[in-house]
Amino acid sequence: MQLKNLHIQANGKEIVKDVSLEFENGGVYALLGPNASGKSTLVRAVMGVLGYQITHGRILFDGKDITDLPIEERSKLGIALAFQHPPAIKGVKLSKLLEKVSRHTVDHNEVGVDSDLLEREVNVNFSGGEQKLSELMQIFALDPTFAMFDEIDSGLDVERLEKLASLIKAKLLNAKVSTLFITHRGNIFNFLEPDVTHVMINGRIICSSRKWRTVWNVIEESGYEQCKECKGALLSS
Repeated sequence: MQLKNLHIQANGKEIVKDVSLEFENGGVYALLGPNASGKSTLVRAVMGVLGYQITHGRILFDGKDITDLPIEERSKLGIALAFQHPPAIKGVKLSKLLEKVSRHTVDHNEVGVDSDLLEREVNVNFSGGEQKLSELMQIFALDPTFAMFDEIDSGLDVERLEKLASLIKAKLLNAKVSTLFITHRGNIFNFLEPDVTHVMINGRIICSSRKWRTVWNVIEESGYEQCKECKGALLSS
């Protein structure tokens, strides 16, 4: 996957500004940044979600320009996104949705999903943890080659987060699926270490480094404001 000089608008406002990134097959990537920095806008545009307009730049996947492809075609190519706040789908049971999207069978017991959850309407009155597990099952069922997770560590306790990270390792990382984790907390990386870490502020990538821990230490000690000052100068790749 390659993102080349992307500019993205939502609701008539430019959110993402001249972003270029490259993701290698099987790599684990982090996209950090404060709230409202453009992280979710970027991955939704990459997924092809309606309402996010690429006004300049290109998205290449396996050498093919997919900038104008609809979300369904991107999904068929192996691109998947776990949403931070997935929509409720009344009238559709989770089990039926999984049957529809599945490229292979997912064992709900292995994922830690209770069978009762499968017979409930998708995300209708789901707890935060149930939503995360539902999204994870859908990702596994899609059998992607490039998976994006938007704030997957939000609202989870340590035990559940560790379980989730273990599942991602077993089902995706061990299968050499490229993964991109969007977060402003970084909790997921207590259990998964990214190969490359990017920091986004005000719609721009201001830092990229292979030294995840160094980047996170700067953020923990001084906040994202220090990233604005540093702009990667202290973080050699």
